[in-house]
Amino acid sequence: MTEATIHVKISDRAAGARVATVTVDNSRRLNCLSTALVVGLRDAFERLGADETIRAIVLTGAGDRSFIGGADLQELGGLCAESGRLYITRLHMACKAIRECPAPVIARINGFCLGAGLEVAASADMRVVAEGAVLGMPEVVMGLPSVIEAALLPGLIGWGKTREILLTGETFGAKAALEMGFAQKIAAPGEVDAAVEHWIGHILKATPKAVRAQKLLMNRWEKVSVAEGVYAGIDALSDAYRTGEPQAAIAAFFAEKARHKAR
Repeated sequence: MTEATIHVKISDRAAGARVATVTVDNSRRLNCLSTALVVGLRDAFERLGADETIRAIVLTGAGDRSFIGGADLQELGGLCAESGRLYITRLHMACKAIRECPAPVIARINGFCLGAGLEVAASADMRVVAEGAVLGMPEVVMGLPSVIEAALLPGLIGWGKTREILLTGETFGAKAALEMGFAQKIAAPGEVDAAVEHWIGHILKATPKAVRAQKLLMNRWEKVSVAEGVYAGIDALSDAYRTGEPQAAIAAFFAEKARHKAR
């Protein structure tokens, strides 16, 4: 049996752009997260976040059965108050690394996405879910509250749905994930990669510094008042002109328009 690990694969695209795929590989146990995998996930996103050539990141699970089936229950069963605190803090740091990664992160949810897996998926910027996937937060069934990045759920799906999911532990499917706003797309199992590539194609058409500035600004919007968010946006737009990207992109737009007109 292969050792559980985090795989990072980087593909080169046009004009020096690169796209990373991060795969949680513990497929014999539904890609459930041991401490080693949690630390590996954090380290992978911290490394990728420091690489300015990475334009987008796809996060997925090995195989077709599971994205991340949750925390490793064999490990959780042996924890105490102190070791439990350490495990969940490490998991939060992995989710934090995903959220704070400057490049857009797309969660490719290809099967079971439960508990810790749902929290990891919630930390991504966008989520596509394969038809037949099973999602949920069953912690209360195991004697635990849902914590850390479960706190993102009210902003994604509203308080009512959050309360329903967390208090009952009931699972739900891809269609429900889309309807409640957790997923942005659902796709047939053979079409999930095409749905991911659609988003990546649009991200790569945008200018890289603008995409990173947009993600940084949106993360700030979550933490400040609307008024503060507006002024942060004014600063972000001003700073964008210092990069030279808007000037170059607008000039290229008009040059292309002129070429079409001349034909």
